[in-house]
Amino acid sequence: MPLQFNPVKLFAGTGTKELAKRIAEQYGKPLGDVTLNRFSDGEFQPSYDETVRGCDVFLIQSTYQPSDNLMELLLMVDAAKRASAHYITAVVPYYGLARQDRKDKPRVAIGAKLVANLLKSAGIHRIMTMDLHAAQIQGFFDIPVDHLDGSVIFVPYIKSLGLDNLIIASPDMGGSYRARTFAKFFNAEVVICDKRRKRANEIESMSIIGDVVGQDVVLIDDICDTAGTLAKAAALIMEKGANSVRAVCTHPVLSGKAYETVENSMLTELIVTDTIPLKQESAKIRVLSTAPLFAKAIANVNEHGSISDLFNV
Repeated sequence: MPLQFNPVKLFAGTGTKELAKRIAEQYGKPLGDVTLNRFSDGEFQPSYDETVRGCDVFLIQSTYQPSDNLMELLLMVDAAKRASAHYITAVVPYYGLARQDRKDKPRVAIGAKLVANLLKSAGIHRIMTMDLHAAQIQGFFDIPVDHLDGSVIFVPYIKSLGLDNLIIASPDMGGSYRARTFAKFFNAEVVICDKRRKRANEIESMSIIGDVVGQDVVLIDDICDTAGTLAKAAALIMEKGANSVRAVCTHPVLSGKAYETVENSMLTELIVTDTIPLKQESAKIRVLSTAPLFAKAIANVNEHGSISDLFNV
């Protein structure tokens, strides 16, 4: 008996509209109509302007700050469930609060797990995301998780640069596994920047483990927040005799004075994706689109195809 495919409908949250439009274009289907009604006190209510009954619904929304983005997604899920959608997938290119993935000190919340509980309770059947801050966050869900790999996007671009003396670097000890995984695509060596923090977003000291003399260094990270770590690592790497230094970061959070920090840094360029829209333009920031990858993943989910096939570079 042939597989039955339900009608697919894609909807965008207000925080990820431009990316959602690009995903819809790549998928070959227009975005569905949804209205966000706002009250004078700031309360809001999403409503679908078309039927979703019996449909496979994909809700595209990154949950970066402010928290309204997460709340809007939760309300969209609830509305779709109550409107008798057949299957609801939350497409969350950037999964917010992912840095709160464990109790690293007493009396703190595990925000990544709380968000997982909220999404599941709201009614999602599946979640699709990219480059979680900690891969084990997948285990916070008791539903299918499609964890897309940003290296599929970054590796071809890095190869196109034709860097003869390429070496991969991790900006901290915690990112060493991510850097080693990336380095395998190039058969490159890995160096590590060992940093010590005074407190969140403030570095006390940093040192380099490995030799970067005469090398073209590419720093690998998942999130760029204040850009302080990358700027300090880039300065130290150049001081140690590197030819050039670039940074690859999937999610451009870029808060505070991050844009100014990037512009004034020793980085040749900061390569990011469009999981979070940039707040301003920068000559040093290059944005690569995730839309083709998410569109293929959505098609494969709907057609019961393989997601792992999308990880081939």
